[in-house]
Amino acid sequence: MDSKWLEDFICLAETHNFSRAAQLRHVTQPAFSRRIRALEVWAGADLVDRTTYPARLTAAGETLRIQAMEILQVVQSTRAMLRTYASVGQDVIEFALPHTLAFTFFPAWVGGLREKFGPIKSRLIALNVHDAVLRLVEGSCDLMITYHHESQPFQLDPARYEMVSLGQELLAPYARPNADGEPEFKLPGLPGQPLPYLGYAPGAYLGRMVDQILRQTASPVHLDRVYETDMAEGLKVMALEGHGLAFLPFSAVKKDLRAKKLVSAGSGMEVTMDIRVYRERPASRDAVKGSAQALWTYLESLARSQTVTRSRRPKIADKAVSP
Repeated sequence: MDSKWLEDFICLAETHNFSRAAQLRHVTQPAFSRRIRALEVWAGADLVDRTTYPARLTAAGETLRIQAMEILQVVQSTRAMLRTYASVGQDVIEFALPHTLAFTFFPAWVGGLREKFGPIKSRLIALNVHDAVLRLVEGSCDLMITYHHESQPFQLDPARYEMVSLGQELLAPYARPNADGEPEFKLPGLPGQPLPYLGYAPGAYLGRMVDQILRQTASPVHLDRVYETDMAEGLKVMALEGHGLAFLPFSAVKKDLRAKKLVSAGSGMEVTMDIRVYRERPASRDAVKGSAQALWTYLESLARSQTVTRSRRPKIADKAVSP
């Protein structure tokens, strides 16, 4: 029996809804239903009355709910106690990040931290966005850094998780320039001559953002998908070699833009995303690493000061001078 099944079951017991519980557990509903069924097979009894809506626990399910909460509490408490014995690595902050941010954003961000906050020891766990969120939910990292856009929100309970905004990222189309400095492939393309398109693999977060951009364009876009991968760095390499155009985060291409190895492949087809850092709200000061807590306090303070600075900036109208 997997302890995740108990966490799934508790979530279902609280929401009384398979779809909502699956969202909160960051899995598809079919996968969530299979895990609940696997728990019932292990228990040897039906735990959920599926003939009612909203979903309701059976008598056996109610008994397991009470026991499961106690079991998970004991497991979490035991894990916290065991971590106190691990003297090595207590000053190392574990970060979970999507691959793209791990390659593009994280190195420069850590460099800035060392200058202003002080030296830190870090361990980087590079994953796709979905698995990075799972790392946070499972308590397998100290901090998670990821993209965020209101059209693709994460189902993270604000009562359990807290967030600090680290900045913004522009996602836009780029291509290799020709001898005249113009893009070899420029949007929107022609009906009979679609542009070679380097796209993200199905399910990738940035891929969903690109789909939204393309849906909102004023005129039809004509693309021929010739290559796909999960990682923006992989798409950039292909774009640099002239295989097609790709939608890439600005942090991934800024050096190539300065060197004129890539240029914009079309205007008005971009989206701005937030870069956010998340953590689970600690039950107490003793439940979080001192180094991670110090960094979080610094990031919160920095975010507050930037908010105050922006609010004090005069509006354009206030700066206008009458002739």
